Amino acid sequence: MTLGFAVLPASDAAANGDGGIALLTIFILSCFVGYEVISKVSAVLHTPLMSGANAIHGIVLVGAIIVAGEAEGALELVLAAIAVVLATINLVGGFVVTDRMLEMFKPRQPKPAKSGEDAS
Repeated sequence: MTLGFAVLPASDAAANGDGGIALLTIFILSCFVGYEVISKVSAVLHTPLMSGANAIHGIVLVGAIIVAGEAEGALELVLAAIAVVLATINLVGGFVVTDRMLEMFKPRQPKPAKSGEDAS
């Protein structure tokens, strides 16, 4: 099973010709497209965009855990562990940002009047 150019076995790359180069090209193009899409979003919408992407981050985390469970070599296991850590940080960060965003929309509680002070 091939799970990306980072863990593509050498025998599969040789059998498929330029399979590794094609996957690397797709990765680089997706980085450019992602940068262009996100850079065009106004700053006001970054927080809702982040909170809406939490489901995708959860799927990435589950995928990284599955890859780690099926890892056969040390390199695959290390890359999968790094993917699990980064996906977890991304997912938790998304929930923290969402929580902060939701706090902005809660009505503020009025400050209690101080007793014992003159109102003069």
